[in-house]
Amino acid sequence: MSRPFANIAVDTPVKILLTESEMPRRWYNLAADLPVPPPLGPDGKPVTPEMMAAIFPMGILEQEMSGERYIDIPEPVLEILAKWRPSPLHRAFGLERALKTPARIYFKNESVSPAGSHKPNTAVAQAYYNKIAGVKHVTTETGAGQWGSALSFACAQFGLTCRVYMVKVSYEQKPFRKVMMAAWGGECIPSPSGRTKAGRAALAKDPDCPGSLAIAISEAVEDAVSDPTGSTKYSLGSVLNHVMLHQTIIGQETELQLEKAGERMPDRVIACVGGGSNFAGLAFPFVKRKIDGEETTVIAVEPAACPTLTRGTYAYDIGDSSGMTPLLPMYTLGHEFMPAPIHAGGLRYHGMSPLVSRAVKEGLVEARAVGQLECYQAALTFARTEGIIAAPESSHAIAMAIREAKLAAEEGVERVIVFGLSGHGHLDLAGYEKYLAGGLEDSTMSEEGLADSLKCIEGFPKP
Repeated sequence: MSRPFANIAVDTPVKILLTESEMPRRWYNLAADLPVPPPLGPDGKPVTPEMMAAIFPMGILEQEMSGERYIDIPEPVLEILAKWRPSPLHRAFGLERALKTPARIYFKNESVSPAGSHKPNTAVAQAYYNKIAGVKHVTTETGAGQWGSALSFACAQFGLTCRVYMVKVSYEQKPFRKVMMAAWGGECIPSPSGRTKAGRAALAKDPDCPGSLAIAISEAVEDAVSDPTGSTKYSLGSVLNHVMLHQTIIGQETELQLEKAGERMPDRVIACVGGGSNFAGLAFPFVKRKIDGEETTVIAVEPAACPTLTRGTYAYDIGDSSGMTPLLPMYTLGHEFMPAPIHAGGLRYHGMSPLVSRAVKEGLVEARAVGQLECYQAALTFARTEGIIAAPESSHAIAMAIREAKLAAEEGVERVIVFGLSGHGHLDLAGYEKYLAGGLEDSTMSEEGLADSLKCIEGFPKP
C-alpha cells in the first residue's frame, strides 16, 4: 500500500523510534567541555554548595557544580522517564511538501510526556533528589504553566507536596494549567501574591502588576527558605547547570535516532530558548560534536519581545527580582525587566542559562529573534501539515525551521534540519483564538526601554 504523498518510498519511516533499552543511561554535562565563570555571592566571591543548601538538596548542588562529562541517571528516575521515553523523532514530510523544499526536516516530539512538554525530564530528577534528601515540600515558579505542571506530576510520583507561583498574566491566560497542577496535587498561586514579602513589594509598586518570572522566583525561594522545619526546598525548571544536564537525554536520543534513520549530522539544529532548558536538551550533545570538530549550525530562537541573547548584555545578574539568588554570568535584559504579555509565557525571562550564554558568546550557537505573528503563522502551517498544535514557545523553533527550509529551496541545497517540538499547545488555544481573530500584535523592546532595564545591573561584577 502506497502512502498518500508522492516520491516517498513505502519503507521510509515517518517516526524513528527507540526501545526503552536504548534510552540513554547518562546525562551529558557541557560544563566539562565549556567551563563557565562561577556564580557569585553578595560578597563577590564564588558560591559554595553549603551556601545554597537551604535552597537545594545536596545531590542537586553536586550536579550543579560538577565538572564530570557524564553523570549516571538513577534507576528510579529512568523507571519514571520510561513512561514516555524515548520520545519519537518525526520526519516532517507534510511540512516539506508544503514548503517545496529539498531539505529533510525532522522534529523531536517532547509533547508526548504526561505534562505535554520537555519539562518532566528534569522535574522527575529533581523530585527524586529531593525525596532521597528527606525533603517533604517543594516550591517553584512557572511562566506558561508547563514547568509547574511537570513538577506537580513529578512530586506526585515521589509523594512530595508542590506549591507553584505562576506569573499572573499566564495564570489568567491559561486557566487550565492550574487544574492540571491540582489534578497532580499541586497548589498554584498567581504571582505576585500577598503571601510573600517579594510579592507584596511588587504589588505595592504596581497593584496591577502582570508578574514576571523574576518575581515568581523570588516568591518561591522566599517560601522555601522561610520554612522553620527545613523540610521545604526550591526547584528551578530552567537556567541552572543541573537543569540543562537533565534535559540532554533529548539530544542524545536524537543522535541515536538520526543514526538509526541512516541520516548524517544535521546541517541545522534549532530550538526555542527562554531560560535554556529545552534548547540545551536538544542542542548540547550537538554542541559537543561541534566542539569536537563536526560541522553544524546550532540556532537558539527567542521572542523579539524578550531578546535576551540577541539584544541583552553578557554580565553578572541575579535570577530573581529581590536578590535572593546568586549572581550568574549570563546574557540578561536586567532583573527588573518587565516583559510584554506575549503568549509564549515560558520564554519571557530576563536572563539566560550561563551554559547557553557561554555557548553563544564563544560562537558555538547562533541566536535569532522572531516576532509572535510569524510564530503563530508558522504554527498554523505546522498544524495543517503535521497535525500537531504546538505550544507558543515551540512555534519559535517551527518558524526558524521554516525559514531555513525556504532558504534551502531558494539556494537549491539539500539540508538536514532538526528542530525541537518542546510541547503541545492544547492548553494554549486562547492565543491561537486571538491570532485567528486578528487580535495579536508584535511587540519590540525600544532602545530606551532596554537601556532603562539594564540600569539595575550597573555596579555588578563583570564575567
